[in-house]
Amino acid sequence: MEQSSHCFEFEDEFISDLRCIPLCVRRKLDLIGLKLKLQHWQEFNHDDKRKIVYWSDSIGDLDALKSYLISKTSLSRIGQAKEILISKDEPWLLSGTVPDFIDVEASKYKFQISQRIWSKLSELERFALCKLARPGHEHRNLIKAFKEILINNAS
Repeated sequence: MEQSSHCFEFEDEFISDLRCIPLCVRRKLDLIGLKLKLQHWQEFNHDDKRKIVYWSDSIGDLDALKSYLISKTSLSRIGQAKEILISKDEPWLLSGTVPDFIDVEASKYKFQISQRIWSKLSELERFALCKLARPGHEHRNLIKAFKEILINNAS
């Protein structure tokens, strides 16, 4: 899986036309410390959205992505994308420990995530589970995400 551009099956309903920001892009935004609103995303044409989805997540490329998005949103009707703190020490960046809130949500839906499985997940897979399971999130695709990600990492 190429995590910089991978879109999950559970995202299919809104990924085909890229009307929502895919998790692979949201991960890149967290890594560059940029708050891109859905309205910004919806102002982009389809080619721009695809370009961002397939943008590499290497350090140099992420710096270029940040500059590109700041420039791209500079004339937005809702204002420029805002810089935020770059994600560091977030649970999805750490493969050593299953976050408690992930354990709680997994148990609610009869899933188990062992430390061994958590450590095998890609950063993007951990990001997806953390974003979808975080407290206060509607959890609409969480069961689908658990199924897809855990089945792919069962062995």
